Amino acid sequence: MERLRATAVLAGCLLVLFLSLILPGPLLAENLHETPVAPLPDIHLSFGSGTPAPSQVAVTVELLLLLTVLSLAPAILVMMTSFTRIVVVLSFLRQAMGTAQVPPNQVLVGLSLFLTFFVMAPVWKTMDETAITPYLDKKIAPDVAVDRAMKPVRAFMLRQVRQKDLALFSRIARLPKTPAGPDDIPTYVLIPAFVVSELSTAFEMGFLIYLPFLILDMVVSSVLMSMGMMMLPPTVVSLPFKILLFVLVDGWSLVVGSLVKSFH
Repeated sequence: MERLRATAVLAGCLLVLFLSLILPGPLLAENLHETPVAPLPDIHLSFGSGTPAPSQVAVTVELLLLLTVLSLAPAILVMMTSFTRIVVVLSFLRQAMGTAQVPPNQVLVGLSLFLTFFVMAPVWKTMDETAITPYLDKKIAPDVAVDRAMKPVRAFMLRQVRQKDLALFSRIARLPKTPAGPDDIPTYVLIPAFVVSELSTAFEMGFLIYLPFLILDMVVSSVLMSMGMMMLPPTVVSLPFKILLFVLVDGWSLVVGSLVKSFH
């Protein structure tokens, strides 16, 4: 009996669901016939047959160039400036201290950006004086402005790049001859050599930052083992001492000052 009742209830539910799906159709159609429908607005497209003025074409080209530069701005900022070295060294510092997400990523990236602006300020000032301002005043052509803007950036990268990295990418690129001077080095060879050099320098600085914190971890671990505290993690005990040591030696000023001075 119970099984029959359950079957009857299920059949009734299915019937109600089926009727609810079928019945609103005619009713909805009647409502649509009774309700007036607003007309759609007219859309007109027209194309001018006149020839655009040269000034309008120049503005259009400038807008396209501006959008292209904005789309490539993150890569330019990261790969052709001091940002890479700064953010990698600060990340090494946070890992060496063992503070997990303190400072958070937003703070590290923000500090790296403003330090990058500080380091690259002379380069950007030279670009503005020699390329951007004359181009906006319509004194030089776009190709001349690009060449002038690249010269201070190339000079900055050439000061920081390592000769062995530059020779490596020159050999990979199969340049026809050994460059006689800085102007003979193509930009597509200089940029990857500069990035690899920045990573190598950042890792060397990170190793030097790790050493004092590693020694402190070893001392704390030895003390805990001599006291028989095997179950207490040494990193938990050494973390306050790391922070205290970093504050006492004014660590942020030392690290940031060393980073900025490494570009001069």
